[in-house]
Amino acid sequence: MRFRIRSLSLLATAVIVFAPLDGLRAEEKASSKAPADKAHTVVEKGRKVSLEYTLTVDGGKVADTNVGKVPLKYEQGGGQMLPAFEEQIAGLAAGAAKEFDLAPEQGYGPVRKDLYQTVDAAQIPAEARKVGAMLTAQAENGQQRPVRVAEINGDKIVLDLNHPLAGKKLHFAIKVLSIE
Repeated sequence: MRFRIRSLSLLATAVIVFAPLDGLRAEEKASSKAPADKAHTVVEKGRKVSLEYTLTVDGGKVADTNVGKVPLKYEQGGGQMLPAFEEQIAGLAAGAAKEFDLAPEQGYGPVRKDLYQTVDAAQIPAEARKVGAMLTAQAENGQQRPVRVAEINGDKIVLDLNHPLAGKKLHFAIKVLSIE
């Protein structure tokens, strides 16, 4: 495996922020000329969904958010999102907001001890030889994954290959912006 330092942008999993639904009725009246099926579109398999989200962990610590940024867009049922996340979003209409929790088993799983690996310090860039440093590991097949320096033991470094959110309860606050 080759390693390089990287900054960690967590979610391609999804989170969103709560927003009041004031004015929805006025919007419904304004769009009453739209076809009936368009007015009742909900999140379901095959639909393209645009979301705003905030993901918090550990009692409210924000792990990722796109509020005020580019919306998260994905296809429901397309395998891009956590299955439990998609279950929570299914059936919501555009403008709907929701908050929900996912247990570690529904998110990135428990922390697995077998995903800790000891390597020679010489394999790690000098500037990343500190506990907590985030690296990107690239396997021979080209697949990349985030790696965290967990321990330094002399000339050996213990790397944690678990997902950064493994073992954590995930709290999502989402708002469905649009559905196609």
